Amino acid sequence: MVNWSTLDTVFLDMDGTLLDLHFDSHFWLEHLPKRYAEQYNLHPQQAKETLIAMIMAERGSLNWYCTDYWSERLSVDINQLKAEVSDRIGYRPHVPDFLATLRRSGLRSVIVTNCHPDPLALKLSRTGLDKHVDAIISSHELGKPKEDPDFWRDLGRKIAYRQQHTLMVDDSFPVLESARRAGIGQCLAILEPDSKQAPNPQHPDIPGIRHFDEVMPALRLHQALPSK
Repeated sequence: MVNWSTLDTVFLDMDGTLLDLHFDSHFWLEHLPKRYAEQYNLHPQQAKETLIAMIMAERGSLNWYCTDYWSERLSVDINQLKAEVSDRIGYRPHVPDFLATLRRSGLRSVIVTNCHPDPLALKLSRTGLDKHVDAIISSHELGKPKEDPDFWRDLGRKIAYRQQHTLMVDDSFPVLESARRAGIGQCLAILEPDSKQAPNPQHPDIPGIRHFDEVMPALRLHQALPSK
């Protein structure tokens, strides 16, 4: 599923890959509509339908992920509202063990996320995730989301990497397809990003796993092999 012996860099998505997507799903689909309804004296269902329509219109763009954009657009403090439910932020199964094994293997681990820097800081403060990887890059630093084909070129100017010796792990099929078109050597899909939702179907061309324990045996074997 993953040929670890050809790799020197592992790019990792954060939300839905390392962290449980339930936090974000709950926030955008439940908590924000509730608080928006309270602020504007709307029926909760009306608020939810209005917000979902607005959000879906931005899907795939950087605005989709930008808390500054949504705070201004909705006249609410998105970061404050996220902090209200930050107790829901947490790791997906087997992630700490996977990251520790990845580090012991000598492979470079880099979080490559569409998360805006403000909620990113909140998530790092709750999890300490930054202590377990070598670097973190937000797409907001590059001015374009991972879905953009030019993202991967610009990422190379931020952090040098060899495309054919890089693995991208993400729960978003559009992101993985974008990475593959950009020449990333290997891609791996996370099929169960949200602990409260059913797994996603398998992609026809990109291998997928539900949890990292499925690739841990091969990674440990790679770790145990003598250096070339």
